Amino acid sequence: MENPRWWHIAIAATAVVLIAMVLAADLPVWREVGAIAALAAFVAGWYSIGRLGFQNPGAALVFTAIIIVTTGVAVGFHPFMAILQCIAYPLVWVLSTRTRNAVIGNVALSVAVGIGYWASTRSLPETALTAGLSLAFSLALGLWITDISDRSHERQRLLDELHSTQDRLASVNREAGVASERERLAREIHDTIAQDLTGLVLLAQQARRDLSAGRGAEAAEQLAMIEENARTALAETRALVAASAPVPLSAGGLAEALDRLASRFTRETGIAVTVSGATADLERDAEVVLLRCAQESLANVRKHSGARTATLTLSAREGSVRLVVTDDGHGFDPASRTDGFGLGGMRDRLALVGGALDVSSSDSGTTLIATLPRTVPA
Repeated sequence: MENPRWWHIAIAATAVVLIAMVLAADLPVWREVGAIAALAAFVAGWYSIGRLGFQNPGAALVFTAIIIVTTGVAVGFHPFMAILQCIAYPLVWVLSTRTRNAVIGNVALSVAVGIGYWASTRSLPETALTAGLSLAFSLALGLWITDISDRSHERQRLLDELHSTQDRLASVNREAGVASERERLAREIHDTIAQDLTGLVLLAQQARRDLSAGRGAEAAEQLAMIEENARTALAETRALVAASAPVPLSAGGLAEALDRLASRFTRETGIAVTVSGATADLERDAEVVLLRCAQESLANVRKHSGARTATLTLSAREGSVRLVVTDDGHGFDPASRTDGFGLGGMRDRLALVGGALDVSSSDSGTTLIATLPRTVPA
């Protein structure tokens, strides 16, 4: 209890009770005066110095000395003034900054009370019993309360550390979420807008060559495809901003989306792409992932393979679905390190939904296999 207000009340109430007991007792005047004077010094010491002891260690030390002296003197004038120990021992304990100091103060107070009690009673056994029991009870209670207080402070420290750790963890999670979202947006932009813009550049180059060669009809066809692809890129950009699936899947599902992708790719590049196979209904996220893998695979065929034909094969097995993309290009070394988003982005995208990517390549072409666990939409 370190609130001075409650100590004000306790000390004032104890003083009133003791003064009433002194006045009611049949004591010699000198004993009454001496007991009341010692009690008055105790109370005056509290209100002038002791109340400052909770913030001022020096004031606490001075008032502890006043407690010991005035309590011993008061008991010396009459033994029932030992009641003052009820607040003297707790005050010594709470005003001490260290447990060792509190124990020393309690022992000193017990000695002072014992001397005063012997002086007023001249009974050594009664003095030893009174002082000894008071000291033992004070030490036991004080050490117990101190242990509780220490445990409470330790729990508070642990709670503060826990809150601090939770705050740091929340910050790390936010940063991880931001990084994950950036990676996701990078993949989406690479798989959609960047590919469409690459196609637009190639179509524009072809249209310029056709115009330079005087092939107006072919140039008009290239310009029509540029317009179509630009509209598609615009739709994909709006969908990406709206946080929906970047490339819409119609009611025909993944198979129909692959047919449209193959048809457009053939018109743009002249590379013949065939689509085969079918699969049962998949969750929309799984369909989008496989469509993205098909887009990225064909983009790599266009940019790197020099192929004349490519094949998209969709198949469903028990527990999994596979998309196989093959081409007859000149191949590459799958183990070589690349700086692009292509294969790495596909692996990351598949890994997020529990899938895997296998790539094999030789001089006769490349085969890419994207495998996903098969989950039927609810």
